[in-house]
Amino acid sequence: MRQKTGVGTWIGFVVILVWCLLPVAWIVSLSFKSLAETTTGSPHFLPQDFTWDNYKVLLGMTSDKSTSHDFLASLRNSFGISIVATILAVMIATLAAYAIARLEFRGKRLVLSLALAIAMFPVVSLVGPLFDMWRTFHLFNTWPGLIIPYMTFTLPLAIWTLSAFFREIPWEMEQAAQVDGATSWQAFRKVIVPLAAPGVFTAAILTFFFAWNEFVLALSLTSTTTTRTVPAQMSFFVGPDPFNPPYVQLATASVIVTIPVIVIVLLFQRRIVAGLTSGAVKG
Repeated sequence: MRQKTGVGTWIGFVVILVWCLLPVAWIVSLSFKSLAETTTGSPHFLPQDFTWDNYKVLLGMTSDKSTSHDFLASLRNSFGISIVATILAVMIATLAAYAIARLEFRGKRLVLSLALAIAMFPVVSLVGPLFDMWRTFHLFNTWPGLIIPYMTFTLPLAIWTLSAFFREIPWEMEQAAQVDGATSWQAFRKVIVPLAAPGVFTAAILTFFFAWNEFVLALSLTSTTTTRTVPAQMSFFVGPDPFNPPYVQLATASVIVTIPVIVIVLLFQRRIVAGLTSGAVKG
C-alpha cells in the first residue's frame, strides 16, 4: 500500500511539474528561434536553427538600436520604480504594522479592515480618476506617478505580513532593551526589526514583484519610454504586419524580465517561506 502511494505521489508530482513548466519551456524555446521559423504553420517545439539573435537585438548588441533602446530604457525604469516603491512601502508598512501590533488604540480593527479592502479593490476601476488627477498635478508620465499607486496597493499586504511577525516577538525583549538604556526608537530599530527580518524580506519581495509585473497602471499613466516599464513596453512590440505579431521578441523579453525574479527567489527563498508561514503553527 505504501509503495503504491509513493508511486502515485511521484506520478502526480511529475504531472503537476510538467503542467506548470511546459509554458515556460515553450517561451524559452521560442526565444531561441528565428523569425522565419515562427512564421511557419506548425513550428517545432525545439528550435531547428538555434540562434541568439533575438537576445542580441533586445540587448543592443547589433547595429539596430531602435528596439533595444526602448527596451533597455523600460528595463531601467522597471528596476528604478520597483526598488523605490519597495523601499518606501516597506518603511511605511514597518512603522504601521508595529503600531498595530503593539499599541492599543480606538479603530485598530477598522484600520486593518480598510487595508484589506484596499488590497481587494480592482486596480482598473481607478485608472480613469488617476489619469485625470495625475494630469492636473503634473504627475502623468513620471516616476512618482507610478510609485505612489504602487505603494498604495502594496501597503495593505505588507502591513498584514509584518503585523503578524511583530505579534510573535515577545514584548519582554523590547522592555529589556529599554531597561538597559535603549530608547523606544533604538529598541525598535536594533531589537524588533532584526527579529522581524523574515517578514520584512517577505513584504519587500512581494512589493517588488507587484511593481515589477504591474501592467494596467504602467500602460495608462505613461506615454513615453522615459517612464514606461517593461510590461507596458512589451505591448508596443510590433511585427512586420498586424497578422504576424513579434512572438520571438515577446518571448525573449519575457525571459529577460523573468531572470531577476528567479534570482531574487533563489537568493531569498528561505526568508520567503519563513515569512509566508509565519503564524501558521502555534505551539
